[in-house]
Amino acid sequence: MRPRLVIFAKAPRLGTVKTRLARDIGPVAALRFYASTMRRITRRLARDPRWDTVLAVTPGDGGWPAGVRRIPQGAGDLGDRMDRVMRTMPPGPVVIIGTDIPNIAPRHIAGAFARLGDHQAVFGPADDGGYWLIGLRRRPFTPRLVGPVRWSTEHALADTRRMLGPRVTTAMLETLTDVDDGAGLARWRESRRR
Repeated sequence: MRPRLVIFAKAPRLGTVKTRLARDIGPVAALRFYASTMRRITRRLARDPRWDTVLAVTPGDGGWPAGVRRIPQGAGDLGDRMDRVMRTMPPGPVVIIGTDIPNIAPRHIAGAFARLGDHQAVFGPADDGGYWLIGLRRRPFTPRLVGPVRWSTEHALADTRRMLGPRVTTAMLETLTDVDDGAGLARWRESRRR
C-alpha cells in the first residue's frame, strides 16, 4: 500500500492559469510564475523515494516534467475532480496538492503521510482560508469530497471539514502562503526575504 502524492496542475496556457494573479501582474508574468512554480514543485517532490508521484492534469500540452506519470483530472468542480482521484488510485494513502504554494517541500508531504497514520484526513491550511494539501488515509472507508464547498474563497477549508463530518478525524499541518493574486505573491516574496 504505497503512499501516493497527486499534484493537480493545469496546462500552462496564457489566459487560462492564475487569472486572479494576472489581473495584478499581467497575464505573461502570471503564466511565467505558474509554469516555473509547477515545474519546480513537481521536480522537487517527484524524486522523493518515499512516495509515488502522479500529475493530475487538464487537457493540453503542458511541457510537463519528464518521468512523472500523468492522469486526467476529468470534469466537474475541484471537489468532483479530487474525489475521482481519491477513488481511482490504488490502495494506500493519497495526498493531493496544487501548484500555488511555492514553498512546499518534501518534509511537508512526509509530515502529511505521517499524520495519516492516526487520522483519516489531513489538511495543509493556506493563509487565505483555503488549503494547499488534502490527504486521506482511505481505510476503512474513503470520505466523499463532493458537497457544498465554496471553492476559491476564504471558506474552502472550513466548508470541506464540515462536509467530511465529525466521524472523520482530521489533522492540520502548518499554514503556508497561497499565491492566487498580487497580495499573495507579495506575502510569499516577503516570506522568502525573512
